Amino acid sequence: METPKIFESEYRFCLLLWEHEPVNSTELVTLCRDQLGWSKSTTYTVIRRLCERGVIQNENAMVSSRISKEEAQSARLEELVEETFEGSMPAFIAAFSKSSKLTKTEVDQLRALIDRFQEDGI
Repeated sequence: METPKIFESEYRFCLLLWEHEPVNSTELVTLCRDQLGWSKSTTYTVIRRLCERGVIQNENAMVSSRISKEEAQSARLEELVEETFEGSMPAFIAAFSKSSKLTKTEVDQLRALIDRFQEDGI
C-alpha cells in the first residue's frame, strides 16, 4: 500500500498524535491549540481530511494513526529525493553532506547501511 501524502502542517499534527495516541479528540484539540496554535475547527478539519486519506482513524472520538511515523518519514524522504534530486540518493547525500558536516558515527552508520544493502542483494 502506498503511503498517503501528508502535508507539512498535517505532519506536525501527526507528530503530536504519534506522541499521545490513542488520544481523545477533545484532548487532541487542546494539544493542537497549545502546541500548534490551532482552533478547534482547524483541528477537526485536519482530523477529517487525514481520516479520508487513511492516515488516521477516529473511532468513538478516539484518534489513532494508521500509518507509523517511520512510514511517513520514509514517504516524505522518497518524495524529496524524487522531486529535488531527480530520484538520485547519491545526489541527495552529496548535497546533504556539503551543508551539514557528518560525524564519524554518522559516517559509520551510513557505511553499515550500505554494507547491509549490498549483503541483502539490493
